[in-house]
Amino acid sequence: MLAAESGVQQQLHTLYRDHHSWLFGWLRKRMGCAHNAADVAQDTFERLLASRDVLMGQRLQINEPRAYLTTTAKRLLIDRARREQLERAYLAELELMAEDLPQYPSPEQLLIAVQALDQICRVLEGVSAKARAAFLLHYLDGQTHAAVAGHLGVSTKMVQKYLVQVLLHCGRLLA
Repeated sequence: MLAAESGVQQQLHTLYRDHHSWLFGWLRKRMGCAHNAADVAQDTFERLLASRDVLMGQRLQINEPRAYLTTTAKRLLIDRARREQLERAYLAELELMAEDLPQYPSPEQLLIAVQALDQICRVLEGVSAKARAAFLLHYLDGQTHAAVAGHLGVSTKMVQKYLVQVLLHCGRLLA
């Protein structure tokens, strides 16, 4: 093991030991649920482990650990809220469509659909906000390139570039 890797691991261990219980308590108060708070606290440290600096064996430059952890946890809470909102919207849409269907989707079909939507959300996190909006407006809302361009205030050529960026990004992540 390299000395740099050992230093990074020690830094993460110390950060976890010194601040995990505080972060868990902060999240529990904010979320009102110990189980969800534990999940988000764990996800916060997982996000640190997956950071570019850690993966490259470089020590993290964290001057204010609690502020850093709080910011990371807040971003995870936002991601979680977006996923939950997407799931609720999907389930509401399914409920509306269920009247026209000969049968309700099975739990397995629902799980597959929700997992696919979650995967799409994760992929879209890696692109710009306008590219993400163009993708969603075009592929999920069925808007034309011209309508998306008008909505975003860009040219149709730019909409096409955004869509290509997202599709290339998806291809790289799924390859």
